[in-house]
Amino acid sequence: MFKLFKNFSKKDILLIVISISLIVLQVFLDLKLPDYMSAITRLIQTDGSKMSDIIEKGLYMVGCAFGSLITAIVVGYFASRLSASFSRTIRKKLFEKVESFSTSEIKKFKTSSLITRTTNDVTQVEMLISMGLQMMIKAPIMAVWAILKIVDKSIEWSILTGVCVVVLLLVVGILMVIVIPKFKLIQKLIDNINGITRENLTGIRVIRAFNAEKFQKDRFENVNDELTKIQLFNQRAFAILFPMITFSMHALTLGIYFIGALLIEKAMMYDKILLFSNMVVFTSYGIQVIMSFLMLALIFMMAPRSEVSANRINEVLESEISIKDGNYNKDTKEKGTVEFKNVSFKYPDADEYLLKNISFKVNNGETIAFIGSTGSGKSSLINLVPRFYDATDGEILVDGINVKDYTLEALHNKIGYVPQKAVMFTKTVMENVSYGDNGKKELTEKEIKKAIEIAQGKDFVEKMEDQYNSNIARGGTNISGGQKQRLAIARAIARKPEIYIFDDSFSALDYKTDKVLRTELKKNTKNATSMIVAQRIGTIMNADKIVVLEKGECVGIGTHKELLKTCEVYKEIALSQLTKEELENA
Repeated sequence: MFKLFKNFSKKDILLIVISISLIVLQVFLDLKLPDYMSAITRLIQTDGSKMSDIIEKGLYMVGCAFGSLITAIVVGYFASRLSASFSRTIRKKLFEKVESFSTSEIKKFKTSSLITRTTNDVTQVEMLISMGLQMMIKAPIMAVWAILKIVDKSIEWSILTGVCVVVLLLVVGILMVIVIPKFKLIQKLIDNINGITRENLTGIRVIRAFNAEKFQKDRFENVNDELTKIQLFNQRAFAILFPMITFSMHALTLGIYFIGALLIEKAMMYDKILLFSNMVVFTSYGIQVIMSFLMLALIFMMAPRSEVSANRINEVLESEISIKDGNYNKDTKEKGTVEFKNVSFKYPDADEYLLKNISFKVNNGETIAFIGSTGSGKSSLINLVPRFYDATDGEILVDGINVKDYTLEALHNKIGYVPQKAVMFTKTVMENVSYGDNGKKELTEKEIKKAIEIAQGKDFVEKMEDQYNSNIARGGTNISGGQKQRLAIARAIARKPEIYIFDDSFSALDYKTDKVLRTELKKNTKNATSMIVAQRIGTIMNADKIVVLEKGECVGIGTHKELLKTCEVYKEIALSQLTKEELENA
C-alpha cells in the first residue's frame, strides 16, 4: 500500500499536510466543547452565577461547533480532490505500463485482470484515500487526545474506558485476521467474472449458434455465487462490529454514571458539583473515544480490500518488461532489408523451441513469403520483426541494425503491420485507416482514399451511408471479415512503410479480390519490402522468395518453381490446393 503512495505529487503532499493541520484543529475544537459544557454545568450548579457568563460559554460552544463544521467541509473537499487526482495518476500509469507490455506480460496477467486492476482496484484505493484522510487520521488523534484529557479526572473512569478500548481492539483484530484472506479471493473472483462476461460478449454469435447459453450462464453463476458467498461471509463478520461498538458506547455511558453516582454520594457538597461536572465531561470524552473507534471500524472494513487492490496495482507497475527499448533512432544506410541470422525462439513459459536456427535475408523491394502446416511457427517468426516477442537465440536485423538496438517507436515506424485478426476501432473509416503515427506528416484525405482503393475497399466503402466518414462499430461488427481485412491492409498502405508484414491477412478475401489486391499492392509498393504469411499457394507463388517451415525448422527456401522441384513439403501443400496442370502453368 505504502509503495503506491509514492505516486503522490508535491501538490498532493501539500494538500495532505494542510488537511492534517485542519483535522488537528477540528479535533481541538471538538474536544473543547465538553470543557465549555463542564463550565456551564458548574455555573448552573453554583449560586450567584451570572446569566451573561453562561451565555458567554454557550457562544464559545457554538463557535467551536461552527469552526469544526467549516474545517470538516474543507477537509472533505481536499480529500475528494486528492483521491480523484491520485486515482487519475494511477490509472494513467497503469495504462502506460500496460501499453509497454509485450504479449508475454499481457498473457501473464490476462486481459480481464488488467481491466479490473485499472478500474475496480483503483476505485478501492481511491475510496480508502477519500475516507481515510478524514477518518483514519482523525480517529487516532481524537482517541489519544481524549484519553489524555480524561486520564487525570478519575482512575475509576479511566480504567472503565481502557477496558472498553481493549475489548474493541480485540474484536477488530480478530475480524481482520478472519476477513483479510477473503478479500484477496474477492478481487480474483472479480477478475474471473470480468473474464467470463468479456468472453460471453465477444463470442455471443458462437454461443447462440451452438445453443450454449445455459453453459455460459452456469459458468457465470458458479463464479458469481462464489463471490456472493465470500461477500456475505465478510459482511456477516463485520455485522458483529457495529453492535459491539454500540454496546460499548452504552455500557461506557452507563458505567460512567454508575461510578459517578457512587463517587458523588460519598463526596462533600463542593466536590459533588465538581464530580458531576467531571462526569458530564467524562461522558462526552468517552463517547468521543468510542466514536473514534467507530470511524476506525469503517476504515478497517475498507482497508483490507484496498490493501489487496494496492498490491495488485503494484504488481503491474513493478512488473519487469521483457521487451527493452533500444537507443537507435537514426536514419540507416540500408532501406527495407530484413535478415534472420540463426534465429531460434521459444515462448517464455515453454520448454521446447518453436523455431530453430532460421536464417534468410530479404532485400528492398522484394517479397518473401512463409508457408507451412498449422503450428509450424509462421506467425511466431514474423512477429519477431516488430518485437512482439524477442528471439531467444540469434539476431534479427532490419536495415542492417539489430531490432533490439532500435527504439520501439523507430522500429515500428519502418513497419506496416497487418495482423491475422483485423482490428477495427470505434472510429470512422478514415480514422481507422489513418490510425496511429509513423513519424511522418499527417495523411491527407487523398492519400487515405488512395490506400483504400489499393486495398480494394473503395467499392464497399462508397456504398456505406456516410462513405469514408461512416462509423465502424466496436470490433468492426458492422462490416464483414473480408471488409475488415481490406481496411486493415489499407491502414498499413497509408503509412507508406519500408517493410510490410502481412500475417495471413488475405485469408478472408475471395481469390479474385486477393489476386487484384496483390497486383495493385505490388504496383504501388514496389520500393517496399513485403513479408507474407499465407496458407494459399495462390497468394505467395509469385513471391521472390518462399520460406517453407515444418515443425519450426526451415525445410526449403526458393521461388515457387524451385521449391516444387526441391522441397517435398512445399510440393505436398501445393498439390493439396492446385492440380498438377495448374501448378505447371502458374
